[in-house]
Amino acid sequence: MKNKVPKLRFPEFSGEWEEKKFHSIFKIFNGYAFSSSDSRSNGIRWVKIADVGIKKMKEDSLSFLPFDYKKKYSNFLLNENDYVLALTRPILNNQLKIAKVNSNFHNSLLNQRVGKLESNQNIDFVYQLLQRNNIVSKIEVNIAGSDPPNLSPKEINNLKTNIPSLPEQEKIASFLSEVDTKIEKLEKKKELLSQYKKGMMQKLFSQKLRFKDENGNDYPEWEEKNGSDIFENISNKNHSSDLPILAITQDKGAIPREMIDMKVIVSESSIESYKVVNKGDFIISLRSFQGGIEYSAYDGICSPAYIILKPKNEIIDNFFKNYLKTERYIQKLCSKLEGIRDGKMISYKYFSEIKLPFPFLTEQEKIANFLSSIDRKIELVEEELEKNKKFKKGLLQQMFV
Repeated sequence: MKNKVPKLRFPEFSGEWEEKKFHSIFKIFNGYAFSSSDSRSNGIRWVKIADVGIKKMKEDSLSFLPFDYKKKYSNFLLNENDYVLALTRPILNNQLKIAKVNSNFHNSLLNQRVGKLESNQNIDFVYQLLQRNNIVSKIEVNIAGSDPPNLSPKEINNLKTNIPSLPEQEKIASFLSEVDTKIEKLEKKKELLSQYKKGMMQKLFSQKLRFKDENGNDYPEWEEKNGSDIFENISNKNHSSDLPILAITQDKGAIPREMIDMKVIVSESSIESYKVVNKGDFIISLRSFQGGIEYSAYDGICSPAYIILKPKNEIIDNFFKNYLKTERYIQKLCSKLEGIRDGKMISYKYFSEIKLPFPFLTEQEKIANFLSSIDRKIELVEEELEKNKKFKKGLLQQMFV
């Protein structure tokens, strides 16, 4: 029989943990079935499935109910530090959609298909417990088969897990909460740096902010050139199929498929038709309508469906890498290409007709270097963030039975 003692434990605690069924550890209180006709442009906040993310509340699609509902449906009010979980599609990327209610959702109303977590144990400990991979897997097995997947408390009530005494629960929860706080601070720092970069890009590319040359003088006025004046459309299929296949992503540009664990089976005959991509090339994809034009920092090959853009003359790659991903440029793509989006690629002809800024090369370089310095700061924060997330994951494995 497995010893019910965690691998990693605070020294003041000993003895085995007790096996209990879920229903004796926590209960899930379901929200009220408010109607979409109850929705208002302002009022008391209404917590729906879309508001519950993984370990945090989301605030990008807020909904409201009439103010008098606060008294009328007081049984369904949420308070800051309550925990809620999505009951429809409750698992995303092998993680349970469970979040702590923040101050912005204090005194909000709980909608049906969102559950409030209640427990006679330490509620913060239960929250951490429900993040464990083996617990999520148990829940997933018991909600499989429905479409969409729905979590019913009855279906998981008899599942079992092990828990320690309340003092040990409190100690574990307090320690893990500190780790969560550090992760949240790093996420906020990354978000602020990203917002700062976005703001600086708007100023730099609109020329509200300009660099000076080495003598303190203004650079020449920016030229405007058609896309075809700067880039040519290349369709080079002369390769021996030994180059890495590139995935064209919106967040990382063109990268080798193995870097994102993308497994796609492609026949040798298909690969023969693939196009060569060189470092410094740009790529138009179907998603360019949403995310702009991608840059490749790698040599490789990609599907012939993509349009490969190669600079005709000397440019500073990072200047255009950033500009071709701006909202300003994406809006130009969308406004010019209205009506051809559904399943269609932006043609080289359409790309060619959109004007692109072309500053003096040394000014391009200064802008690119400035933005790259912000990117490096973001990367350092991302590395620290990933390190802390892995640390937390390891703790969840070792501090529980």
